[in-house]
Amino acid sequence: MAPAPAAVADAESIRKAVQGWGTDERSLTEILGGRRTPTQRAEVRRAYAELYRESLLDRLRAELSGDFRDAVVLWATDPAERGARLANAALAAAAAAGGKWRTAAMSDQHAWALAEVACASSPDHLVAVRRAYRSLFGSSLEEDVAACSALQDPLRKLLVSLVRSYRCETDTDLVDEDVAGLEAAALAEAIRKRKQPHCDEVIRIVSTRSKRQLRATFERYQQDHGAGIDEDIAKHSSSQFAKILRSAVWCLTSPEKHFAEAIRYSILGFGTDEDTLTRAIVSGAEIGMDKIKEEYKARFKTTVTSDVVGDTSGYYKDFLLTLVGSED
Repeated sequence: MAPAPAAVADAESIRKAVQGWGTDERSLTEILGGRRTPTQRAEVRRAYAELYRESLLDRLRAELSGDFRDAVVLWATDPAERGARLANAALAAAAAAGGKWRTAAMSDQHAWALAEVACASSPDHLVAVRRAYRSLFGSSLEEDVAACSALQDPLRKLLVSLVRSYRCETDTDLVDEDVAGLEAAALAEAIRKRKQPHCDEVIRIVSTRSKRQLRATFERYQQDHGAGIDEDIAKHSSSQFAKILRSAVWCLTSPEKHFAEAIRYSILGFGTDEDTLTRAIVSGAEIGMDKIKEEYKARFKTTVTSDVVGDTSGYYKDFLLTLVGSED
């Protein structure tokens, strides 16, 4: 099957941008950073490979450098492969840090990456990520999470449960209001009364129920207890487990909240955490950047655009802003 004409045109334009005495980074930003769907980006990769007998991603890695290269390659990568590589990179970085500093703690940003991969997209996407992970790395994602030396229970148990989960998600998926009431009460018992968000019942509910069922449960929690489950998790526990659980809850039902916080985290303090910023904007653009921008502005009284401009520079900044899109 021949590539679509638009994909061929993009491939040819990319080839012109990477040939000669220097790379045309601005053209690459315009071509690859444009609002193309994952399917359209896949067609461009295929057209490039058929026209020039080489991988587009390999060419980009060879021609570009630094944070700009990382952002462009991550965005141009197939979403399932991207998720697999992000998960593997998080596990590898956590294990390396553990070996260097003789600590058994996985950093929040690495645990966030795993929660995002497991929870922010559809169940079918997670299945595709697991398939890509096994193809790329010769082991299963859940096995590698379970074996990660930087993870300790109960966080390990939560992350393993999340990455191995398959949730039923269809347009006709029904919500059981009785179950929502019972499980909202069970969550409140663990989080508010016993202050044990790490208990098995919490992990079971969060890692097995459909997103639609969880929304109903969390709405019932709010109605019955006068606070959101995310608020109570933060209020009643300051552990790392609680932070990652809250992120998983957000990714499952309101991913814009998680990605807004991840972007904000990456730019606060001394120096920018470019890895987290790149991952959050690339993944967030795939999930829905408009909602993220709205959430960011409401919570932090500033815009994603202004913070990216203030903390990044050059073609890296330009590419991130292209993915973020216009803001008032």
